[in-house]
Amino acid sequence: MKIGILQAGHAPDEILGEQGDYDTMFRRLLSGQGHDFVTFRVVDGEFPDGTQSADAWLITGSKHGAYEDHAWIPPLEALVRDIKASGKPLIGVCFGHQIIAQALGGKVEKFSEGWAVGKQDYEIAGKPMSLNAWHQDQVVELPPETEVIGSNAFCANAALVIGGTILTIQPHPEFTSAVIEGLIEHRGGAVPAELIERAHANLEAETQSEAFRDLMVSHFQKHMAEAT
Repeated sequence: MKIGILQAGHAPDEILGEQGDYDTMFRRLLSGQGHDFVTFRVVDGEFPDGTQSADAWLITGSKHGAYEDHAWIPPLEALVRDIKASGKPLIGVCFGHQIIAQALGGKVEKFSEGWAVGKQDYEIAGKPMSLNAWHQDQVVELPPETEVIGSNAFCANAALVIGGTILTIQPHPEFTSAVIEGLIEHRGGAVPAELIERAHANLEAETQSEAFRDLMVSHFQKHMAEAT
């Protein structure tokens, strides 16, 4: 299976050497599953020729907001709608979660109650799951054909299934504690100090990234089988 990674942002320069860019983090998370990968850096205006360029698709996180005025946002939204129409599986993470919801008729905004940073506890697909997060924006209105499969008290729409073939998640299963530590150091200035302190204190706390990784792999495999 060829997974097309639509890279919507870049990791801070200071952590690229050790952690890699956002596409590399997903390649690492999904390694050992027999997948091939191709990256399209949509944040830099690099787009695929169409949905046929990959068997399945994934949209990464970004420092940008889905509602911001960037030249690459409208064509990315159009591609989301094309992928949905094609029936190919699509997964979105953080910004990817948000841009998919927005492209399909939902609403994203800067959340009035602030940030979620570092390890957060959710219920996802009926099970408790802790994942690393780094976001202020949230999906506040759902698109049609959406089932909420993950939430917590802070983020009501933390994980979604849209139209059956699309899976999205607000936190970051691809973020290790080292990535969070790098973000704290290099992008933590906008986050309230007490949240940074809490996130730093929880750096070594266990998360269930592999459990969500398994949901991602299952989603890709199920819907690829249905499309063939």
